[in-house]
Amino acid sequence: MGSSGSPPPVDTFQLYDLRVEVICPPGERILCGAKEGDHFILQGEMLHLPPGQGFSIYSLSAVLPLLAAKQRITHQNDWMSTDAEVACPDPNCKSRLKIVRTGVRTFSHAEVTSGPTRD
Repeated sequence: MGSSGSPPPVDTFQLYDLRVEVICPPGERILCGAKEGDHFILQGEMLHLPPGQGFSIYSLSAVLPLLAAKQRITHQNDWMSTDAEVACPDPNCKSRLKIVRTGVRTFSHAEVTSGPTRD
């Protein structure tokens, strides 16, 4: 209980874990050096690549602005909830990057920042 007898504020929030995977129409050439199925995992703020696999910084730049929003819980009709594919930044490449929400992780505000919570 807080000093006034009220319960302490809950400082937790949830984010989706994401998997971002290279997909490509059959028979099309991928121009960024990736292979179909190359991927990375985003857990909180940490990006994880499988051992020995790289990921193009140009491809990463296409999805990076969307990832923080894709991690948030959104309304079912919000396009951020329904649209999952991002075009390769090379206009001559037919590959796409598919962003999939894979699970939900709970974080504590106090563990990820030193700023105060809002009451």
